[in-house]
Amino acid sequence: MGTGIAYVRGDATTPLGKGPKVIAHVCNDMGGWGKGFVLAISKRWPEPEAAYRRWHRERAKNDFRLGAVQVVQVDRLLWVANMIGQHGTRTGSKGVPVRYDAIDTALGAVAARAAELNASVHMPRIGCGLAGGKWERVEPSITARLVTAGVPVTVYDHG
Repeated sequence: MGTGIAYVRGDATTPLGKGPKVIAHVCNDMGGWGKGFVLAISKRWPEPEAAYRRWHRERAKNDFRLGAVQVVQVDRLLWVANMIGQHGTRTGSKGVPVRYDAIDTALGAVAARAAELNASVHMPRIGCGLAGGKWERVEPSITARLVTAGVPVTVYDHG
């Protein structure tokens, strides 16, 4: 495939391999956490949801906005990156909720954090579930932001 991304079947909440890992996923800019991949995260760890809700609640005083990233440690060598990459939660007159530019910006921040942690990055096909995005628009950002920066990336397809 030549993208430098490893594709595997499995669950991104149980990332494969050794060493430090960051699980990256897309959140909305409305403070909503309740559908899609976030449910799998919350089943395993309470911290990412609690941190996201607090981040949204205190948004007048922080960087909560499209393109921002919050990295939450959930285990000794495991972090979850809450990336704000969708505007709202519904497809409407302005199209699907996914915001490719915000995902691209967020992936840049994830790449920097992964480099600091010497971590690999693991994710489902971000932005392509409830956010309504197309993988062929997301994948080039992953390649540009993470793979070319030398960060190993694994993408998980369920089932």
